[in-house]
Amino acid sequence: MRMKLVTVHLPEKFLEALDALVAEGRYPNRSEIIRIAIREFLREEFWGTRKIRKNNRAEEIL
Repeated sequence: MRMKLVTVHLPEKFLEALDALVAEGRYPNRSEIIRIAIREFLREEFWGTRKIRKNNRAEEIL
């Protein structure tokens, strides 16, 4: 999947928590955590509220 750069401003506490997860070895980097969080959010809030057909583009993104 092709990725694009997005700049996001986050509270310092959020970054500290992300860095702690990376330091614990649970995730490789901040970006991966944020991608996972956004994917799960979209799965629930966007794609979860719509009927998705098998060939729908939304399923391809997941």
